[in-house]
Amino acid sequence: MQIEISIINQKNEIVLSSSGVDEVVLATKKYTFQAGDKFKVVTAEKQLVYVQLDNAMGSSLVYLSKGEWVYEIPMTEKLREVYPPAAFLDEKHYFFVRKAFAEEQTSYRNWALNPHDQKDVDNVYPHAYANVETRNDATFFARNAIDGILANGDHGSYPYQSWGINQQKDAEITIDFGREVELDKLGLVLRADFPHDSYWKQVTIAFSDGSEEIFATRDVVETQYFTFSPRTVTTATLKQLVKAEDESPFPALTQIELFGYQKLLN
Repeated sequence: MQIEISIINQKNEIVLSSSGVDEVVLATKKYTFQAGDKFKVVTAEKQLVYVQLDNAMGSSLVYLSKGEWVYEIPMTEKLREVYPPAAFLDEKHYFFVRKAFAEEQTSYRNWALNPHDQKDVDNVYPHAYANVETRNDATFFARNAIDGILANGDHGSYPYQSWGINQQKDAEITIDFGREVELDKLGLVLRADFPHDSYWKQVTIAFSDGSEEIFATRDVVETQYFTFSPRTVTTATLKQLVKAEDESPFPALTQIELFGYQKLLN
């Protein structure tokens, strides 16, 4: 499978580019990202790929549903608050994209994990979105809940970003996988910046097949895991979040994990 990765500037000019079969590396010793820069990843077909778009960020296993991905490089101070301080700032860079191996595609894993998710993207998965995000502030975006960062003893900027619900009682967050996956386990990390924070004592997870599960949650720091009968779905929505009866009005979600399998892609 042919893969191409490019850096494109604000004028839509290609700054750097590289291509390869099944894997591609793009590296440079001297380039400083500018406002408006973006990555463009193109594959010959819709595919599951491993990608790393910055030295300071972990790799992601992402599904490209249209064979193309445009990643807007976060350069504004507000957007950068949820990334490691060095992300995208060095002059030396290493970027990597490769087709996922068959064993990676079919292994048991957290299919919700995607450190490269962004708020306004619609063809790269997994993708998180919600019906509310506190003050439209990047430190409370839905994408923070699938970035793999589990630190929950504070709130605000990196490494304590979370999904904030702005005290909205009907708050919901959805993880869209972009294709069918078979799930059987949920992991939740509730934000635990006590006494600033509250917590949810009960949550409902609803799936695209129409099924739902209700789980009791606690005010603990560690990840809370819940198992359920396997089901093949394309989305999962955390909703009907029942807040504990305490003085704080601020429950929030640090991380959601959804474990299972997917079928082998071509």
